[in-house]
Formats: sequence, structure tokens, C-alpha cells
Amino acid sequence: MADTTQMLKGILDGCLLSIIKEGEIYGYELAAKLESYGFHSFSEGTIYPLLLRMQKEGLVSTTLRKSTAGPKRKYYSLTEKGEQELEQFIIRWTQLSSSVNNVLNKGCFRNDCC
Repeated sequence: MADTTQMLKGILDGCLLSIIKEGEIYGYELAAKLESYGFHSFSEGTIYPLLLRMQKEGLVSTTLRKSTAGPKRKYYSLTEKGEQELEQFIIRWTQLSSSVNNVLNKGCFRNDCC
């Protein structure tokens, strides 16, 4: 059976877009936010290729800013296209999670029906 990383592979994009929607953020902060939400298996090395792809697809824009602790940092912001993609992700996720829950619960929505 697939491990957690494989299961989350397609979900991580939506999670990143949702975090970026909160406001400009740089890669290390994204990794820390994911960690705070319980995603312990992702590092900056996992996140940066996804961010690069999202940038190429026009889902996020970037700005370089000075850092007090070293080189300039690349901050990510959601574009209008990124907001639309996030909305579509939320719709797809809601449908998928509902279907999976139905299967796992055998269609039961109350504790006393099974």
C-alpha cells in the first residue's frame, strides 16, 4: 500500500495554495506552516520544486526581498489564476473526501446504522 507521501502528492499543491492565499510567504515559512498543520514529512526540498512549477504555471508570483539573516528571500503570492485553481481544488477535494468517507463508513453517517 502507498505510504503517506504518495497519498499526499496530489494534495500538497492545494495545501500550498491555501497557505499562500493567507499572504506573502517564503519557502521556509511554508514548510513551517505545513509542519504546524501536522504535515511532518515535507521539507523545503520537497516544496521548492512545486513552487517553481506553480510559478511557471502562473499560479503564484514571486518577489525578492532583503533578509536580515543572509541572502534575499523569494516571497510567494497567489495570482488570480492561483485563486481560481484553489477554488477548483477545494471543490475536487470536498467531492473526493466525501466519497472516500462514504466508502470507509460503508455509507453510514450515523453511529447506530451499521
